[in-house]
Amino acid sequence: MSAFPAVDPIPLPAPVWLFKLLHIVTLTLHFCAVELLLGGLLVATCLCFFGGLRGGAPLLRLNAAASLTRRLPIVMTYVINLGVPPLLFAQVLYGRAFYTSSVLIGAYWISVILLLMACYWLLYRFDANVARGRSAWWLGLLAVLVAGTIARIYSTTMTLMIRPEVWTAMYSASAMGNYLPPPDPTLTPRWLFMLAGGLVFAGMGMVWLAGRNQIEASVRSYLAGLGGKLAVAAVITQVLVAHFVFHNQPDKVLKGLVASPLYLSAGLTWFAAAGLILLTGVWAGFKKPTTAAAGWLGVTFGFVAVLGWVVFRDGIRDLTLLGNGYDVWQRTIVTNWSVVALFLALFAAGLAMIGWLVWVMLRAKPVSEKVV
Repeated sequence: MSAFPAVDPIPLPAPVWLFKLLHIVTLTLHFCAVELLLGGLLVATCLCFFGGLRGGAPLLRLNAAASLTRRLPIVMTYVINLGVPPLLFAQVLYGRAFYTSSVLIGAYWISVILLLMACYWLLYRFDANVARGRSAWWLGLLAVLVAGTIARIYSTTMTLMIRPEVWTAMYSASAMGNYLPPPDPTLTPRWLFMLAGGLVFAGMGMVWLAGRNQIEASVRSYLAGLGGKLAVAAVITQVLVAHFVFHNQPDKVLKGLVASPLYLSAGLTWFAAAGLILLTGVWAGFKKPTTAAAGWLGVTFGFVAVLGWVVFRDGIRDLTLLGNGYDVWQRTIVTNWSVVALFLALFAAGLAMIGWLVWVMLRAKPVSEKVV
């Protein structure tokens, strides 16, 4: 008997490929925001901690931290709003697996709402204190712990949904949703992969900030140099963790990934983008560029890298589920193209609106960001 619940008798209102395309696009945007938040928060916390110590360049570190903390609450709004669409598309495609895993750890899953609110509040308090010239690194540390916990819960849920062999034992042990799944060799590496990716994005984001004229010249140079070196260390770590995750997949999954032109191309795209990030980081670390072009170059490579591993990640999920009897492509489809066309038009308009908001924010009149 299959471990998956029965298929919903209501047919899909659009082709599977369209839902998967929308899921990959929106998940890529969401992960870019998540990576920037996790990495930026961790770096800002470290800068505040060392900025509160004597010796070195404490004032420089605090000003660099302020340039990050000022933007973290804004990034959080994108994390939340860009996180809703891919979650909904995942529910449409993988509902029988996703709902099961989220219910089995329901106590942790529902706590994400409270954790998000706590993290949001901590971000504002952290920024307010740093803007007054206070270190307040402990607020940043609390926010890091809360954000990291949310990431861990999501990683646990998404890993559990492709492990139907443990569902029955988990439910037998506890029907209250407070029982964590048995150890999985890829869970912690997947979580660490995301955290390392956050530091990659933080590094490239700091290089981008170095091109902002409202930031003091000495701080811009410091951001570019530190960001480049951070990106180099983080991308090497991410490649090593990715190697571990890949080689701990079942043989059928590995063969499927290599045999698929799409997934193989996605993996190679990520690896190539990681190499370009490495080179950009080395250049930024030594040259300390303070131009907008340097920042956009790093951000572009970061986006391509995330897109590559999102597609590759999708392949791991589909092939693992297929090995357990869940074929995401085998669904009854009754397409209403007029509704699909209206949805796609509204979807494109929404993305255009987000792009316009970002453009307006970037073109806002520069204001000095020196705080101490």
